[in-house]
Amino acid sequence: MSVDQLSQGRKEEMAEVSNAAKTPQGPIQVPTRLLMGPGPTTAHPRILTAQALPLLGHMHPPFIHIMDEIKEGLRYMFQTESPYTLMISGTGHAGMEAAIANLLEPGEKIIVGVNGIWGERVADLAERYQGDVIQLKADPGKTFSIAELKAAVAQHKPAILFLVQGESSTGTHQALGDGLGEACKAAGTLLVVDTVASLGGVPLFADNWGIDCIYSGSQKCLSGPPGAAPFFMSQRAVDKLKGRKTKPATYNLDLNLIADYWGWFKPARSYHHTGVVSTFYAMREALAIVGEEGLPAMWARHLAAHQLLWKGLRELGLQPYVPDVKDRLVTVNTIKVPEGVDWAALCKDAMDTYAVEIAGGLGPSIGKVWRVGVMGFNARPMAVEQVLTAFRHGLAKQGYKQPAAAAGKSEL
Repeated sequence: MSVDQLSQGRKEEMAEVSNAAKTPQGPIQVPTRLLMGPGPTTAHPRILTAQALPLLGHMHPPFIHIMDEIKEGLRYMFQTESPYTLMISGTGHAGMEAAIANLLEPGEKIIVGVNGIWGERVADLAERYQGDVIQLKADPGKTFSIAELKAAVAQHKPAILFLVQGESSTGTHQALGDGLGEACKAAGTLLVVDTVASLGGVPLFADNWGIDCIYSGSQKCLSGPPGAAPFFMSQRAVDKLKGRKTKPATYNLDLNLIADYWGWFKPARSYHHTGVVSTFYAMREALAIVGEEGLPAMWARHLAAHQLLWKGLRELGLQPYVPDVKDRLVTVNTIKVPEGVDWAALCKDAMDTYAVEIAGGLGPSIGKVWRVGVMGFNARPMAVEQVLTAFRHGLAKQGYKQPAAAAGKSEL
């Protein structure tokens, strides 16, 4: 075929392009909103600026340096001396699947603490990876005592005990200390923890608590965009990974391969996938912001925002969904919907009138609660006051009358 014939053929192909489906026209338009639901939260301006920086190749030395900075920042974030930290290229669900796919082999037992949707999803996921799943259940709004967790581990001696520190569907905060990690180690069990809705908002001590694997999300307390999952493994977890009898049933999330991209086992990096370059810029910046504030101050700021929110909600006569104060999650607050109030109408009014996102329930809490996140950049008084203003307006619009018994009540 001659060059002229090839050129004519390309022209004929181009002439066949249909205009039935047109591409978007003009610059993208995005409204400004205050995201006070369970996530994503409003991004920190510094983090948004970092995403606009020029792209680098995902194997370029300057980008590898940024990855190394991320690993160091995550060691502080997780409070660990372990060298095995990284960002999974994907959302919190990718972190979830990476933990299960790499640490659970077919036929092995896994105890899954189920007191909301995230435990339910991990139980489903573990079954898909052919695990022997034992569901330890608690009512929505409740958590597991350390004693019952230790007893379950001693009885079943599973390969993994899985727990959610911050169950965002119900607003519960699971305790993880008091020797639970030691009990898992004694039974030959790996302790795996979901911290998607809690990392950075409440205390977490990977080494001191004996946790073996943690995953999280970038879009909650770290105030970043969705698309990266902070990830940690202990030496015990890495030993399990390296000693598997079978390959993980995933290529995309095989940590043996991802680890060599992040330099876990050898200095030279090898290609596994194209890292999410701009998102990693954002997460490097997010971790720098955490380091500048310091974790104790960050945890205290989230607690103060939570207390301010509940002071205002109680003045309106609203009540928490989680009955025990010690079980309440600071970062994602679940609020009972009073009888006769349309929860969805209040959420719509908050968005239409104030451009504030207030979310409804999820999983077992659907139709029963509102969920308000005080996370990251939004864990500050101005954001909380905007939420309270939206509640006042939305409730008044529906003719809601504050119960007389609520006056003066101050328990947080």
